[in-house]
Amino acid sequence: MHQKAQRVQSVLAELGVASAVRELPDSTRTAAEAAAAIGTSVEQIAKSLIFVSAGQVILVIAAGPHRVSLEKVAAAHGSPLEQPDAKTVKRLTGFSIGGVPPVGHAEQPVTYLDETLAGHDILWAAAGTPNAVFPIRPADLITITSAKVVDVRG
Repeated sequence: MHQKAQRVQSVLAELGVASAVRELPDSTRTAAEAAAAIGTSVEQIAKSLIFVSAGQVILVIAAGPHRVSLEKVAAAHGSPLEQPDAKTVKRLTGFSIGGVPPVGHAEQPVTYLDETLAGHDILWAAAGTPNAVFPIRPADLITITSAKVVDVRG
C-alpha cells in the first residue's frame, strides 16, 4: 500500500473506524472518476476541499456533484475564505490535491460537511493518493472530523 494511503488507514484505525482503504487501478482524482472506479453514484463521493480563513485551515467535505459556495461556508465560519494553491494545500495537509482525505492532516482543520452527504448509508472519501479511497458511514465521518453539517452548495 502506498505510504500516504497507509497513513490514512492508520489514522482510521486510531480513530476506531473499521474501514479498509482500497487502492484502485483507475484514477479517483475527481468525483466522477472515483464514482466510476468504485461503481457507485457521484452523490456518494465525499470530496475534501481545503480553504484558509484568518490563518485557519478549513476543510469542506462536499458531495461529488456539488460546487461549494464560498459565501455559505464563510457565513457558517464567520469570516471570508480563500482557496489556496496546490503547493499550499500540500503543505497544510500533507496531501496533494486529488487525494486529500478528510483525516490525517498535518494541521487539524475546522471542518464543514455538505448536509446532503448525511442522507447516504455509505460515503467514499479519498485516502491520500489519486487512486485510493475508503468507505465510511456519514455519522462516523462527522464524528471523526468534528464536522459541522451545513448547506455548502453553490
